[in-house]
Amino acid sequence: MTDSHPPQLQRSLGFWALVFYGVGDILGAGIYALVGKVAGVAGSASWAAFSIALFVAGLTALTYAELGGRFPRSAGESFFTEQAFGRPGLSLLVGWVVLCSGILSLATVSVAFGGYMSGLVPALPSWATVTGILLLLAAINFRGMRESSTTNIVATMVELTGLLIVIVAGALFLLEHPDPEIPRTIATGSNVGWRAIASGAALSFFAFIGFEDMVNVAEEVKDPERNMPRAILTALGATGVVYLLVVLVATSVVPPESLAASKAPLLAVVQRSTDIIPDRLFTLIALFAVANTGLLNFIMGSRLIYGMARQGLLPAALGRVHATRRTPHLAIITMLSVALGLALSGTLTYLAGTTSLLLLLVFFTLHLALIAIKRRDVGRARTFCAPHVVPFAGALTCLALMPFVPRDSLLTATMILALGSGIVWLRARGSSG
Repeated sequence: MTDSHPPQLQRSLGFWALVFYGVGDILGAGIYALVGKVAGVAGSASWAAFSIALFVAGLTALTYAELGGRFPRSAGESFFTEQAFGRPGLSLLVGWVVLCSGILSLATVSVAFGGYMSGLVPALPSWATVTGILLLLAAINFRGMRESSTTNIVATMVELTGLLIVIVAGALFLLEHPDPEIPRTIATGSNVGWRAIASGAALSFFAFIGFEDMVNVAEEVKDPERNMPRAILTALGATGVVYLLVVLVATSVVPPESLAASKAPLLAVVQRSTDIIPDRLFTLIALFAVANTGLLNFIMGSRLIYGMARQGLLPAALGRVHATRRTPHLAIITMLSVALGLALSGTLTYLAGTTSLLLLLVFFTLHLALIAIKRRDVGRARTFCAPHVVPFAGALTCLALMPFVPRDSLLTATMILALGSGIVWLRARGSSG
């Protein structure tokens, strides 16, 4: 006898668990690994690059806060687009781009993990590190959302501790070794050109992504209409403050060119700032941070695949939930397979740049979606309402950052869009036939 009620996802995340989910997703690989890459582009004006990225992310977070409160569903971006425009093909394309960005982000994280692990165990091959961390994250994801949430909370506290060590140790170092040129260098950015700052902002944007993943676990959140908007804004606001302090301290303690050359840039800051923190201890903290970002990317991607399958945009089998663990096991396996292939073949800057560009395209579309929804649903009751100017300003800022991502990333994103368009066309043709 078949069960007329197949297993469903379980609502186990309260407000603070959701905030930790968002903070843990935003913190981590972006700041621990990319601060050096951004310093290599924007130099002492890296704080300006991060500030621009935070502004763009903030506008987008406001849009997500309203959409997440209105439509608390898995496959958030895909569902939002369908609600706004009523075009399944566009909804599938947006979902495809978000899915690719999630897989690329997971691959980016695993490469960053390998960079810090090489400092801890130099003899360990990078492919073994990448494979091992992805398998471990897949196992935790499969185990269940409650276990994943507990792991995330512990890892988030660890990674936040690491960033506070950087801020405090670096600040004390600067107080003990005052350099009268540092305030002027920070203020003027050593005359760094606006193109370099914009390029740094496009790259550092990767460090702020993660808040958008929160809407994809909406079906596992308690009272999502109320908790989702508050949690998104709280998570981004808290991490934004921490990021700016870390960047200011890091580029003041270690010359930007030295940060750019380091595989573990924040470790380099701690090494110069203090002898109290052992290198191995901070490396372990960084590994926790990067792995936690990977776990949350993994959760987001697998839930997005699950949600799109339930919408009929992907094969129905990917929407199955394991009867015992209550997790989308086939979606998890799919995510693991693709991310592993990308991680073993890509570099950090390339993967991060491509992820940023894909998400900027998605965010631009979501801003347009909110504009359409606001015009249509005037007066509809909701828990949060972004100011009307937000989606317009957000769309423009997303467009402004797109040209400054690495050139290789532009080419790859174009190929992903073309492939997604082909999938949409084949699906439409199959439906009409």
